[in-house]
Amino acid sequence: MKKNMGSTDRIIRFIFAAIVIVLYWQNSIGGTLAYVLLGVAAIFIITSFINFCPLYTLFGFKTCSIKE
Repeated sequence: MKKNMGSTDRIIRFIFAAIVIVLYWQNSIGGTLAYVLLGVAAIFIITSFINFCPLYTLFGFKTCSIKE
């Protein structure tokens, strides 16, 4: 897998995931919405750590500044 995520994109995803986790922990969100957002947060955290987003590959996006 080639990197296709830049550092700004990774930071934004990680912050979003942290906010969702804190909101769930404080019982501000609940029900089905909470589980959907937690799933998205988990995907964001995983993709942030591996620097690769499969959806970016499908749509041809690349936020990484590495030259090929």
